Amino acid sequence: MKAVNPLLIILLVLLVVSGLGLIVFILLHSGKGTGVSDMIASSVYSSQSGTSIVEKNLDRITIVLAIIFMLSLIALMLIYPQGTINS
Repeated sequence: MKAVNPLLIILLVLLVVSGLGLIVFILLHSGKGTGVSDMIASSVYSSQSGTSIVEKNLDRITIVLAIIFMLSLIALMLIYPQGTINS
């Protein structure tokens, strides 16, 4: 039985959590067009006060998650080149 490398576990957890977070936070952004999401958003958010702050925070969280995702992916690629992780 082989010991599991803790660095591999940490990088994989970061990759999966940031990937799922990106999916969720990208879907939380409001639509910019005239589609169904715009109609729903206009009925839910009838007042425009505070929506710009929410959008800025969503943008910041999405950017941070994207940076974490890319850094963990690059670290996995550099530390464990193709074929070096044995199951």
